Amino acid sequence: MKISGLKPFIVPIFIPHRGCPHRCIFCNQNSIIGPNQPLPTPETIRDQIYEFLAYRKSSHTYTQIAFYGGNFLGLPHSEIEAFLSEASQIVAAGDVDGIRFSTRPDTVCSSTLNLIKKYPIKTIELGVQSMEDNVLARSHRGHTAADAIQAVARLQAHSYQIGIQMMLGLPGEHKRSAETTARKIAVLKPDFVRIYPTVVLANSPLAQLYKNGIYQPVTLAEAVNMAKQALVIFTSHAIPVVRIGLQSSTEPDATNQVLAGPYHPAFGHMVYSEWYLDTIGEMLNSVDHKPLNIICKVHPANVSKVKGLKNANISAIIARTGCASVSVKADTRMRTNVIELWDSHHCLVSAKIPATAMLMKKHHQVHQ
Repeated sequence: MKISGLKPFIVPIFIPHRGCPHRCIFCNQNSIIGPNQPLPTPETIRDQIYEFLAYRKSSHTYTQIAFYGGNFLGLPHSEIEAFLSEASQIVAAGDVDGIRFSTRPDTVCSSTLNLIKKYPIKTIELGVQSMEDNVLARSHRGHTAADAIQAVARLQAHSYQIGIQMMLGLPGEHKRSAETTARKIAVLKPDFVRIYPTVVLANSPLAQLYKNGIYQPVTLAEAVNMAKQALVIFTSHAIPVVRIGLQSSTEPDATNQVLAGPYHPAFGHMVYSEWYLDTIGEMLNSVDHKPLNIICKVHPANVSKVKGLKNANISAIIARTGCASVSVKADTRMRTNVIELWDSHHCLVSAKIPATAMLMKKHHQVHQ
């Protein structure tokens, strides 16, 4: 298998809002990928793939063709086979390593699994969103938590790599139910998870509820805290969280499209920073005496997360401890999952911190 680095090179093929039996309350597909984007034909897929592959730095980078933007297994069977057949030829030629797509839990059934089993599909992502039936019903998802459980079991029986997408702050959801969803997802043992905050997109059904005062989105601070709790749960179960927040390649324009909700371009960074702040707080609680000056030593990759957005964590630690100063020192000799607190001369305490890179390695051990 060709694997280079932690992240696979993804060749995206968009199937905008196709295969969806109805419209979810939060969805405005046009806001995400642009209005009236046509469904690609099998004949145009090859050109798109090779055009995108030109941006790949090395032919040895693990690469997947990804069908995104709609409910792939909800397409007519003839279209599914046409897309997969074209993509499979490129896999057979050795130019890419496999295929992945996203779909709804209720479209993972015997007929669709039999249809796709002859193709080199490695990864399937499920838009689960919530494991609370009340939240799913109010969000017009059209499936239940039981459908998600059954879909995961069926995919695991076929040895696919499974990703689960979770949304925070949907109608009817609160902090406790979001935590319950994360715990129920963790029990399913997916290979990776994505966490998205719910934002109110213009022209979505949710936008009308918001304008009528029926739906109130969670605040940014609430969403960050909810995502942090989910992250802690998944990490404790050794489940990689490969994305927190909207995809950088598909983020809607915050001014024109997002009417309300916890949208922030550095949402994921804020979540990790809050987790690091909690970790440092627990470390300081274990120290007998609080030093006048605190030095946080971490691997260079984690410096910005420990400092927090605009040094927010630095200010928070000073406010909590009353110490004179807090500094963060990068040390290339340190492991990426360790943080140490020092006074002027001695290490006071050390602890493990979120090991994102280590977890992501598991995500990319794609099933053969």
